[in-house]
Amino acid sequence: MSTSSVSKGCFVFKPSAKKKKTLSLEDHFIHGCEGADESKTRFNLCQDLWDQIKTDTELLQDELNTKILDSLLDFTRKCSSTRQQTDWASHMRASEIPTAALVLGVNVPDHDMTFQSLSELLRQSVTPHVASVQAKECGALKHLIKRVLERLLGTDVTVDDDEEEETEQTSAPLHKSVHCSLSTLCDWYTMNTKKSYSLTPGKKRSSPVKDDLQQPPIVIIFKDLEAFNARVLQDFILICSRYIERLPLMFIFGIATSPSTIQHMLPHSVSSLLCIELFQSLSCTQHLATVIDKLILTTHFPFKLNGKVMQVLISIFLYHDFSVRNFIKGVQLALLEHFHSQPLSVLCCRKKEALLNVMQLGHQDLERIRQLPSFKRYVEKQEPQEQEHLLTDDTHLKEVCRRLIKDLRKYHKHYYPTLRCLHTLTSSLPRYPLGKQIRELHLICLEKNVWENEEYQSAMKLLKMMAKDELISLLKKCAEILQHSKSKNMKSALLLLEAMLAKFKQLDTVVAEPPPPAEESITSPVKNLQKKMDLFQLQKALLEMNESRRSKKLSPFEVLRNEALQFIDSLVQSHLSPPESQTLYEVCYYSSSATVRRHLNAAPRTSIQAALNSPFYYLQNDRLKSEDGSVSNAAPDICIVYKLHLECGRLINLFDWLEAFATVVSAAEGNDPDSDSFGKVDDVKHARFIRAVSELEFLGFIKSTKQKTDHVARITWGGC
Repeated sequence: MSTSSVSKGCFVFKPSAKKKKTLSLEDHFIHGCEGADESKTRFNLCQDLWDQIKTDTELLQDELNTKILDSLLDFTRKCSSTRQQTDWASHMRASEIPTAALVLGVNVPDHDMTFQSLSELLRQSVTPHVASVQAKECGALKHLIKRVLERLLGTDVTVDDDEEEETEQTSAPLHKSVHCSLSTLCDWYTMNTKKSYSLTPGKKRSSPVKDDLQQPPIVIIFKDLEAFNARVLQDFILICSRYIERLPLMFIFGIATSPSTIQHMLPHSVSSLLCIELFQSLSCTQHLATVIDKLILTTHFPFKLNGKVMQVLISIFLYHDFSVRNFIKGVQLALLEHFHSQPLSVLCCRKKEALLNVMQLGHQDLERIRQLPSFKRYVEKQEPQEQEHLLTDDTHLKEVCRRLIKDLRKYHKHYYPTLRCLHTLTSSLPRYPLGKQIRELHLICLEKNVWENEEYQSAMKLLKMMAKDELISLLKKCAEILQHSKSKNMKSALLLLEAMLAKFKQLDTVVAEPPPPAEESITSPVKNLQKKMDLFQLQKALLEMNESRRSKKLSPFEVLRNEALQFIDSLVQSHLSPPESQTLYEVCYYSSSATVRRHLNAAPRTSIQAALNSPFYYLQNDRLKSEDGSVSNAAPDICIVYKLHLECGRLINLFDWLEAFATVVSAAEGNDPDSDSFGKVDDVKHARFIRAVSELEFLGFIKSTKQKTDHVARITWGGC
């Protein structure tokens, strides 16, 4: 746009009112989605399951944090009431700042949800004056005080600094600014409490604080104590201690590592001003166990993860961040990938909806069902005439699919109660042959037939030597698990188990002859097994017990014990087969562990090397294609420099490197190879080379060296 003016000036041209259309999440999902005919239906199903996972996770998180949050609320109420008492001990305690040291663990991404719930509960039941601060926004003392005042007063705060004043003058403030000091907070608190509690007796108070708290405390939450500057924190505590008689201050320290962090950051002269009480939250592994039990090992969610994907998510949790929140994000990512890449995921929904969607499948979807590996195995087991109907008759195939979907639902209803019963029995054994956590047993069951596992067989041998009281207690727990199942098979299994428990009870009423002393070590060998012994001694003891049992007649209890364990073994073999053995399991199970690992556990070096080796993969420019793996001379400068540096040894001569670069670039410019100027270094090529080498150094492939001034050292070896 051209302009004309007599004098020089600055002209502003407003952009066009037309805004670029942005794609919604649904548009991104449908774009490039395989099987686009049902893509909208699949997106809606995915969205419903996504929201359900999110809602249930938040409720579960609040439920798990209920105990620790209630303890913190009681602590704040107790400290506030202690301050208002007049005895000498309470007065001495009131001269200190009440501080709650909340140890949350190293799963830092999960802390935000906990602090958010804590802040809401404090505002609802204790005090409206709550401020949360983080270390990244409090680099200096003035910034810390500024953030605290802004969150408490709800207005802008000015800082006595020239740069801060200039910044605030250029921007139009939304609220009236106040001075950045705790004396301002004292004046505001005095005025605010007088206004809030000078109401008439008949008028209802608008504050959520209880009536008996005449001076609600001011709670300051330090979310990440370890990240705070120790000097800033010390000065802030010293300043607050001088106002403790005028302000009912209270601190909450969010600690990720250990309570000893307070001692390391605060000297005795500062920590003595605090009245610290320790609070310990549940460990992140307990959180994960509960989440897996309530969200993964349940029939409420039709979407499932296979063993490899589960192993990837658990490995990232255990070896990276211990974050349950990131684990849930991984489950949601797998959910999104499954519904986006699997056209038959339209059947991954609740039973009634899935049966209805089966009847609405088109011919193309039915052909996809016929190509599933699990369905091919199913067809091979049928009679020749039935095979022909399944492969040619779409109507007949729909009816069969309805029955197979019902069978898949029944499989899950039988799988999870049986899994919990087996875990109840084996988790009490020494050395945990099938794992201490139920997720470990679940992974074993997902991979192969668990009853063919050596650990399972050794676990059954240990159960056959279990004492009477302990075995009865575990069988009762199994009966409680089966009581919650509505399946007919599980109800019949419950009746058989209750009948066995009744037989065990009858053994107590029968007066039997006392066993000889030699039988004590055989009938109750668990006492010997509970002693500390290595694996060789344990195997030796088991072999000796087996040999002694062969030459001895079994007692009534041992006969009944074997019968009960045979019942458990039959239950396991009937209902704990891997999901791959079920027909149409592909519609519910997501199995691409490589995709999940690539998204959640990124490898920056591999991605950078892939981009430098094959720029066409990212730029999608036909000029960059190369068949033999070499980089085209039309590639970006950094790709050329990177490819040339791979041909060098540990030390790279910069001048030789520059000449090789100039030769490649001259070929890309189309210069005549026979001309004298071909491969000559000019200022432009020199500048391009310097920039490419600097970028390569920034990425960590080379570094300067003192051995030779005109050389650089190569510090990476190997390809992608």
